Amino acid sequence: MTGSATQGIKTVLHPVSDLAAAKSVYTALLGVAPQADAPYYVGYEAGGQHIGLVPDGGGQGTASPVTYWAVSDIEAKLAEVTAAGATVKEPAHDVGGGRLVATFTDPDGNVLGLLQDS
Repeated sequence: MTGSATQGIKTVLHPVSDLAAAKSVYTALLGVAPQADAPYYVGYEAGGQHIGLVPDGGGQGTASPVTYWAVSDIEAKLAEVTAAGATVKEPAHDVGGGRLVATFTDPDGNVLGLLQDS
């Protein structure tokens, strides 16, 4: 085994077509009010994970949920997965609060995410 291990799945983002309708369902499912509630994003903390609702895939054309694996070095992990056959979809970038995110596709086209908190 080479490279660095992940710290597990910490975030799952769900693209939604109707944010208000999805918010109602996810609030009922999770049993908690959202911690972030904006027209462009609704986010929950539940069971040690962050669950996010993103209208229209956040402009990235994502049509299915994306899991974000926490890593200590996002650039190193991107290099590892691309060397293993993945393709970078969205390079690492800061989304605020010192959090870096990136997405890549596996050989079957599944979109996976990485996140690094500072």
